[in-house]
Amino acid sequence: MTVLLELKDIRRSYPSGEEQVEVLKGINLAIHAGEMVAIVGASGSGKSTLMNILGCLDKPSSGSYHVAGTDVATLDGDALAQLRREHFGFIFQRYHLLSHLSAAQNVEVPAVYAGVSPKARRQRATELLTRLGLAERVDYSPSQLSGGQQQRVSIARALMNGGQVILADEPTGALDTHSGEEVMATLKQLRDRGHTIIIVTHDLNVAAQAERVIEIRDGEIIANPPPTATAVNAQPIADKPQDSSAWQQFIGGFKEALTMAWLAMIANKMRTLLTMLGIIIGIASVVSIVVVGDAAKQLVLADIRSIGTNTIDVYPGKDFGDDDPQYQQSLKYDDLTAIQKQPWVESATPAVSQNLRLRYGNVDVAASANGVSGQYFNVYGMTFSEGSTFNDSQLAGRAQVVILDSNSRRQLFKDKPSVVGEVVLVGNMPATVIGVAEEKQSMFGSSKVLRVWLPYTTMSGRIMGQSWLNSITVRVKDGYQSAEAEQQITRLLTLRHGKQDFFTWNMDGVLKTAEKTTRTLQLFLTLVAVISLLVGGIGVMNIMLVSVTERTREIGIRMAVGARASDVLQQFLIEAVLVCLVGGALGITLSLLIAFTLQLFLPGWEIGFSPVALATAFICSTVTGVVFGWLPARNAARLNPVDALARE
Repeated sequence: MTVLLELKDIRRSYPSGEEQVEVLKGINLAIHAGEMVAIVGASGSGKSTLMNILGCLDKPSSGSYHVAGTDVATLDGDALAQLRREHFGFIFQRYHLLSHLSAAQNVEVPAVYAGVSPKARRQRATELLTRLGLAERVDYSPSQLSGGQQQRVSIARALMNGGQVILADEPTGALDTHSGEEVMATLKQLRDRGHTIIIVTHDLNVAAQAERVIEIRDGEIIANPPPTATAVNAQPIADKPQDSSAWQQFIGGFKEALTMAWLAMIANKMRTLLTMLGIIIGIASVVSIVVVGDAAKQLVLADIRSIGTNTIDVYPGKDFGDDDPQYQQSLKYDDLTAIQKQPWVESATPAVSQNLRLRYGNVDVAASANGVSGQYFNVYGMTFSEGSTFNDSQLAGRAQVVILDSNSRRQLFKDKPSVVGEVVLVGNMPATVIGVAEEKQSMFGSSKVLRVWLPYTTMSGRIMGQSWLNSITVRVKDGYQSAEAEQQITRLLTLRHGKQDFFTWNMDGVLKTAEKTTRTLQLFLTLVAVISLLVGGIGVMNIMLVSVTERTREIGIRMAVGARASDVLQQFLIEAVLVCLVGGALGITLSLLIAFTLQLFLPGWEIGFSPVALATAFICSTVTGVVFGWLPARNAARLNPVDALARE
């Protein structure tokens, strides 16, 4: 005799307030391989609790339960899941099919957790459904099947991994008479193939079709006839798909968890979209701020560079505002010549300036007149719309020539197409216009002061009557550090003067300050965006917690067919990560649209997406999914299969 299931003095009690209610009271029962047993009893007699213990969905409070000689009490959660997966098949009164899966996919679920390859699973599911008369409904969803057809799908699912023991809880309770007869005929055929069938029912007509009827009342067995000779001599079946290696099971389990997560998302589109919304906004905010912030920073820095980066200004005195007469004449022409000879100097220009009147015809305006060298315009990166700069002979001969800025040209010569060769009065000195310089447009705005430039020799000798310079501006060659060049200038002029009666101002200091300021501002805005991403993550966690509550019965079904706690954890965690990744991709798309829209309204901005920004977005999405999906996934994995199945 082959005793397959053996219970000895099984007791099960549940807390009810401060007391314990005993549902099973010392059950002793042996079921042999190949039997078709019916357990009958009135509602509340304990038959469903007994079935849950037989199927390893629940644990007894005391007593021992052996499955094929193995004491169930010695098994951990994963081992119990393996036992349910490989030895038991469940048929429920309400079918318990997953609504977002097809008939074949529902049948395949137990094999997913057994690590069977997709091809082998599909083939076996199709064979089982064909055997049960559902060949034409393999791809139908549960809602497209009748009650009897759904129950046959659940039978096929119970047989997927072999189903040595079939536990049927009121298998005909929700069916009409004809469908009920078909289900019972199927169960008898399974018995004939060697399956052990245990039917829990209160219908005596259904129980009468079993070979052995066990009656339970108030938690005690009151009738337990011996097994028939046919059942005693039956052999356990070996009808199950081939197991895969541990690595194949891991890879296959991950792929299937990903697939099932995707199907669950599609089945609940509105909830998924609401879950993603916070992530979409958060990722779009982070990426947009990083990208647009970088474009704004580059624009600011470009504007600063356009007004003369890599330049060093030398002024007389100790600092700005120092008008001590002993320092006013400290910068000489020879200082300019000495600086121009240095190998790290790209160009150097002096400056002497004074506010004068400009007159042409009956137009009389105020302007700032600046005496400079021909290299001045190269130092500040300025171009000419008309004419050109001073030449050496004009500088040497103190030529009476002048270069106008665009504002001066517009004021003095409103309607003239060309102004080169015209004569204007600069102060009281007539000067011939030789060019019109265009200052680079800057986000800082252009000066409203009219500006003109004359040779510094002309400005000093003919207008101001001075032999010293107000300042010297040096442009450092590319490849040289401006800080080092500033030290060289200080050392050179200190040696020439015998003291430091001047000071320097490095434009790169402004650039570095601007870089630091824009970086700080961008970091602040990024932190604000990250906060929105965290809020989105909390939204993911909240909705996933609701999802776990809504899908409690689904979790119970998966555990009943053999899913381990780690499988459930993995599925819900992958679902959370997948939601966040898809949300992240949509967020990046939204940020692209924002960037392109900004470029339409701000054509001067150069907005580009760096791989770092995109990678950061996806990393943020993944981390958000893992961090905020962990709690809901853990709660799902900790559910008790019996409690989960009982949830409607």
